[in-house]
Amino acid sequence: MSLKVGIVGLPNVGKSTLFKALTKNPVDIANYPFTTIKPNVGIVRVPDERLEKLAKISKSARIVPTIIEFVDIAGLVKGAAQGEGLGNQFLAHIREVDAIAEVVRVFQDINVAHVHNDIDPENDIEVIDAELILADLETINHRTAKLEKEIRGMDKDAAIKLEIIKKIKEILKEGKPARELNLAEKEFELVKDLQLLTWKPIIFVFNIKEKNKREPSSRLNTVEIDVKIEEELSEMSVEEARELGMKSNLDEFILKSYEILDLITFYTLANRQAQAWTAKYNTPLPKAGGAIHTDFEEKFIRADVINWQKLLEAGSWGGARDLGWLRTEGKEYVVQDGDVIEFRI
Repeated sequence: MSLKVGIVGLPNVGKSTLFKALTKNPVDIANYPFTTIKPNVGIVRVPDERLEKLAKISKSARIVPTIIEFVDIAGLVKGAAQGEGLGNQFLAHIREVDAIAEVVRVFQDINVAHVHNDIDPENDIEVIDAELILADLETINHRTAKLEKEIRGMDKDAAIKLEIIKKIKEILKEGKPARELNLAEKEFELVKDLQLLTWKPIIFVFNIKEKNKREPSSRLNTVEIDVKIEEELSEMSVEEARELGMKSNLDEFILKSYEILDLITFYTLANRQAQAWTAKYNTPLPKAGGAIHTDFEEKFIRADVINWQKLLEAGSWGGARDLGWLRTEGKEYVVQDGDVIEFRI
């Protein structure tokens, strides 16, 4: 499963610096807007102590973690939905990702210009919210016109879709993101091809200066990071960072990015390889197996399953079998976070 998180924000808030720290890849960073026009892309492993422990007891020669693809998207500005600051291009890049990490500037620095000449985190968030909502309203209006034409052609499905779209439009007109509308699963399936920007789950990354104090945010899914410190840490060895007493906060951010996508991790231990795999919550065994190979879904018979902690307690797969701790599960079983699975096809 390919997972993409787009790093967005106003110009000069630390997006590209965060991307560099995350991926340890050199990118073009400068103190002026629109340094990033074409998005940089980097692959980041999801921290997972469970995988390391499973690899040890299974004597695996190779460890394969789950990954997230981070996309460094150029700075948005007010008017982006109308094309300001190459806005249409940037909004298109956001449309391609699964989730949004919005970097919000909290730090004060007279040497780093702010696009609005004022450090106001909540206002910055509102500017980006407004642009994404305006872009979604434009999408809704285009689809409404198309559906109305289909209704005149006696298309019954079009009438149902239009009623759902009207509900989405109402919440957008209130200045709220579409994700706040609790559509039934069947309703969402009918209109998910809209690919609305404000449907995407979001995490707010408050870029602070180390030891800055700020009031806790009432927003869900937030993390505070001193992005400049993270950049310095990315250029040090583990030993150097330890000697200086410096600790990264990036793991928390990566894990939160994983969590907002409603993902779980399951494991396989085969061919001397310990591997973590990604699945959505409530995924049945055959579909989860499809992430490994299509045969695991199409030719699924059954699977042996054990929770990772129970496997560690048993000491080995054979030990777990001898203790009777392996469970044989069929097609209806829903994979749980931390399951270790051996598929039978």
